[in-house]
Amino acid sequence: MIQPADIREWCDHDVVDPKGRKIGALEAVYVDTTTDEPAMATVRTGLPTRQRLVFVPLDEAIVGPDYLKVAYTKGQVRKAPSIGTDGVLPAEDEPAIFHHYGMTYRPGTKGERQLARR
Repeated sequence: MIQPADIREWCDHDVVDPKGRKIGALEAVYVDTTTDEPAMATVRTGLPTRQRLVFVPLDEAIVGPDYLKVAYTKGQVRKAPSIGTDGVLPAEDEPAIFHHYGMTYRPGTKGERQLARR
């Protein structure tokens, strides 16, 4: 398991898919609010004048010498829900990220968000 402190050190490093194709650069880490473990990351993609942040799960992620390899293809990540580079993930958009990857969305017992940026 990747520790939260370790993965934050990889900000701005390349994020690659299982075949080693570059998806973008690691921008931020989001933890699961119930476990405080890394759950998702945002990846900066797009042209310099039209960049956006896409979300990708960190399950099965592997840290390499200069990259973070995720278990999802470049195409799947690029089609994931996104926000602007200075945006914030609205609470109502959070379930769509989990749905995109075929994952179950589990908010807190009192409706708390499942993800928190660290």
